[in-house]
Amino acid sequence: MSQNSRERILARIRSAVAAAPEAPEVTRAYLTRHTPDDPEAVLDLLHENLADYRARVHRIDEAGLAALIARRLEERGARTCVVPDGLPAGWLADATVEPVPDGRLTPAALDAVDAVVTGCALAVAETGTIVLDGGPGQGRRALTLVPDLHVCVVREEQVVASVPEAMPLLDPRRPLTWISGPSATSDIELDRVEGVHGPRTLEVVLVRGRA
Repeated sequence: MSQNSRERILARIRSAVAAAPEAPEVTRAYLTRHTPDDPEAVLDLLHENLADYRARVHRIDEAGLAALIARRLEERGARTCVVPDGLPAGWLADATVEPVPDGRLTPAALDAVDAVVTGCALAVAETGTIVLDGGPGQGRRALTLVPDLHVCVVREEQVVASVPEAMPLLDPRRPLTWISGPSATSDIELDRVEGVHGPRTLEVVLVRGRA
C-alpha cells in the first residue's frame, strides 16, 4: 500500500468517527478472587491445587529448608544440580549433590544435569500456578525446562489468591514462565505422558515465615 493510499484510508476513518460520541468510562468492578481473605486458606488452596496437578508439595519453616531440599534431591537420586545466579547459598548447604553454576550452560550440558533448584516471583493459589520471571535465584527459562527435576521454593508472602491479584505484581517486560505442575501432555487416547516439554517431577517447598 502506497503512502497516499494509507493516508486516504486513515482520513476516511477519521471523518467517519468524527461525530461519534465519547466512549463511556468502563467500570471494572469484576470479582478478583474467590478465596476468603485468610492467608492460611490461601496457602491450603495453593497446596491442594499444586498436588492436583501432580506436583509434590512440602511445607516447612525457614530453619528446616536446607535439610528438606537436601532430602528431596537425595530421594530423587540427583547427583548434580544447576545453581541459578543469586540462589541463596544456604539452600544447598546440606545437599550432597555437585553444584553446577549456570554460566550459560548449553542445552546438552543442561540435559546432563539431574536437577535444578530455584525460587520464584510469586504463586497463584486459585490456579495452582508458580510464576518465574528470571530474577535472582530463578535463572533463565531453560534452567527450569531441561533438567528432569525442578525443586522450587515458594515463600508464603509470595502467594496471592488469584491471577488478577498477581498481574500488577509482575513486570510484563520480564520473561515470565507460568508453571502449573510438572510438564505433561496426552495423545488422542488421553494417555498422559510427563516430562515431554519440561521437568518430569516438580517438587514445591512452601516456606512459612519471612526470610
